[in-house]
Amino acid sequence: MRILVVGGGGREHALCWALARSPSCTALYCAPGNAGTKACAESVGIPAEDIESLVDFAWQQAIDLVVIGPEAPLVAGLADRLEEAGIAAFGPSAAAARLEGSKAFMKDLCARHGIPTAAYGRFTDLEQARAYLYRQGAPIVVKADGLAAGKGVTVAMTLEEAEAALEDALISGRFGDAGGEVVIEELLEGEEVSFFALCDGTTARPLVSAQDHKRAHDGDKGPNTGGMGAYSPAPLMTEALQARVMSKIIEPTISGMADEGSPYQGVLYAGLMVTPEGEPRLLEYNVRFGDPECQILMLRLESDLAALLQATTEGRLAEAEIRWRAECAITVVLAARGYPGGYAKGETLHGLENAAAVEGVTLFHAGTSEAPDGAILSAGGRVLNVCALGTDLATARERAYKAIDCIDWPGGFCRRDIAWRALER
Repeated sequence: MRILVVGGGGREHALCWALARSPSCTALYCAPGNAGTKACAESVGIPAEDIESLVDFAWQQAIDLVVIGPEAPLVAGLADRLEEAGIAAFGPSAAAARLEGSKAFMKDLCARHGIPTAAYGRFTDLEQARAYLYRQGAPIVVKADGLAAGKGVTVAMTLEEAEAALEDALISGRFGDAGGEVVIEELLEGEEVSFFALCDGTTARPLVSAQDHKRAHDGDKGPNTGGMGAYSPAPLMTEALQARVMSKIIEPTISGMADEGSPYQGVLYAGLMVTPEGEPRLLEYNVRFGDPECQILMLRLESDLAALLQATTEGRLAEAEIRWRAECAITVVLAARGYPGGYAKGETLHGLENAAAVEGVTLFHAGTSEAPDGAILSAGGRVLNVCALGTDLATARERAYKAIDCIDWPGGFCRRDIAWRALER
């Protein structure tokens, strides 16, 4: 197969790395890619949001499969345009991508199909939203309805914080069109876990479990980010809990979407809260692999990724074999100081070769670029994913941090407590 991966972050580097190992992959491109993807795929200078140029490139290069990494092109209809051009795409249609593109749509689907989630209200009018807020009280969660680059969710511990979040979205227009409607929902208590399933429109197959760390600093403190690290497997996700997630959340979603005329094909990423009673409740859906969870899933995957994604696009998922390595995997995100706020770019990262030489370690680039002299430069907020495998989680974590200590980048920082919950258990 000739394959095009769309996107330029750590998730897409991991997908390229796994696809390049596939015997069925004869040509591999990444648009736009980064300094790391160049080692396993040919870079294509097309932004992930430039749908028409991506379709034209795929047609001209006789691409057999397009793997769409980020959510924005999915919500904008890239998979639909590729299908119209006769090109297979791994990823949902724009109609199905509303599961992530509109939080209100997702919550209403849950209500229609009895999928357990937080109680909520949806509003476009500030006064109505404020009245609902005061009826519910704090703490409470305020979410911009649309895509807001991970910055549209406020966990408000006071009514004043919640009101400010409502005004940011509905009056100040902080999130643009994405904040034209808000969802206000109860704050669920428990422990979060990430759950992934491949879906071909009718069949859903679970992948291995993972748990990520959203807060910027140790001890789960600081602002929410796109993810500062992750590990797999997550001890919280037992076989019994996985069965409940599939039967109560994933399968009703897949059947509900199909019944309503928007069958879901791709990977479905459920952010879950597991209550103190051990019951899973849906926090949100993402319509693509998580980042940085994808990186550790790819490290643990033994199956041929290209064949598995092709089976998903062709409705043959039920017959596909999905095999996993027994080792544990961890990724630690090396980010630019100031992230998720303002940060510098163009700083040189030294010592990457020494880091990659640590036993069990793989480096996936996220926000990087390459200087004319070959130096690796920071080019984003989350810059590098330092990943490691180990016979147990403690070994994997020790290797990852040993590799991080090989990297010389004064402008970077990372959390030093990734996987603390699992190791504490």
